[in-house]
Amino acid sequence: MNQSLSTDEYDALEQIRKNLRTERVSACIARNTKRLSGLKFIAYGRDGQLALTEKGQQTLFIRRCILGLRAVSTDTKTQLDADVATFLGKKGHVTVLPDDAGYEITQRGQESLADIDSQGR
Repeated sequence: MNQSLSTDEYDALEQIRKNLRTERVSACIARNTKRLSGLKFIAYGRDGQLALTEKGQQTLFIRRCILGLRAVSTDTKTQLDADVATFLGKKGHVTVLPDDAGYEITQRGQESLADIDSQGR
């Protein structure tokens, strides 16, 4: 993630990920299409619809993991998406609390968050 994206650009990527099939794209997507396609995060498919590239999918997944880690650090009862929870658990950043009561951030997770914050992400 060498390119820093704005919140609006992340929102556009998220809307494209959800694949809202309408005739018109949202204003958010329209504002950001040129830059996101230039950075190779999105591309037009054969059907003419915008779709995430592999790079775009990875970027959104990393952002979801970072946001999930931050959420768990403030509230242990935060519910994480299954793929995010699995990834953070395998990497040793969170542990599942007894009785599936939520997640707890580990020392490694705290160190990762400190590193991310120091880099300004």
